[in-house]
Amino acid sequence: MKNNFLTELKKKIKPYFEKHGGHDFTHTERVYRNAIKISKGENVDLDVIKAAALLHDIARNMEDTRKIRCHAKEGAKIAKRILKEINFPEEKIEKVVHAIKVHRYSKNKKAETKEAEIIQDADRLDALGAICIARIFRYGAKEGRPIYDPKIPSKQKYEGNAKTSINHFYEKILKIKPETFKTKKARSMAEKRYKFVKNFVNQFIKEWEGRD
Repeated sequence: MKNNFLTELKKKIKPYFEKHGGHDFTHTERVYRNAIKISKGENVDLDVIKAAALLHDIARNMEDTRKIRCHAKEGAKIAKRILKEINFPEEKIEKVVHAIKVHRYSKNKKAETKEAEIIQDADRLDALGAICIARIFRYGAKEGRPIYDPKIPSKQKYEGNAKTSINHFYEKILKIKPETFKTKKARSMAEKRYKFVKNFVNQFIKEWEGRD
């Protein structure tokens, strides 16, 4: 595939995304860059990787505004239609569709291809590290959620919306451990990001309690 297909695809899909927020188009661009980096040295179809990375969250805004229940399932349908419209190679479309369908690791969908594993890993990497911290506090402020309240204990299982931003780290983010990633490169990238988040949360609690 020529690179102009990426330009055409980006132009076509941007209207589907919210302008600002945790899953705006900048998130998609980061996932795209993660996916390309993870793919180096792997025997994969880069056309599939690039298309799936750009399209994986195309229906996310529809889910966030409660128009649909699952953005992965709906996104796969939308992606198929768009790829046909831009004359993406017919024989590669189903691989892209599959990667989008299973990209939500939290849904326990099995990735049946290496490309799908890479998209899962690339997406989850954006849930770790410095940008992850910024996204969590930005969302918390938008929702009027407290930063932290020691009287509100963290739950053992993440139920979709933690009561405080710090609880969100304990309930969800710190459970995204490096060893749960599928590819060697992603595990290596995740180790550094996971450590950064863990150190941040530990330091936050120390300062809150006056121990540092």
